[in-house]
Amino acid sequence: MLVVFHSKAAAEVLMFSKHALPILKAAGKPYTDTLPERGVITRDQLDDAIKGIEHAMALDTETEYTDNDDDNDSKTHPISQSVSFRRRAFPLLAMLRLSREHDADVIWEPAPKW
Repeated sequence: MLVVFHSKAAAEVLMFSKHALPILKAAGKPYTDTLPERGVITRDQLDDAIKGIEHAMALDTETEYTDNDDDNDSKTHPISQSVSFRRRAFPLLAMLRLSREHDADVIWEPAPKW
């Protein structure tokens, strides 16, 4: 399921629920296997959520793609590499930070069908 995160302080963030789940767990939400269709991170929860995600990002040891060697034709193409927790969490973390600055809640719901 595709979910969309909303805040009055930032642009929307779209994410698959299976990718949002570990980020929200790091933010302190007590979900186990599935993400509820709708939810909220209240302005009172933002500080703890931000700290939790930042902590999880610091623990992320997955290596990121770097293109330093132009002569090596055997390197893996970036599209074949997995996306690290850090990269996946960054847009939502930016939204949470802006929401904290503007004292706004962050909600999520299913994305509209196109």
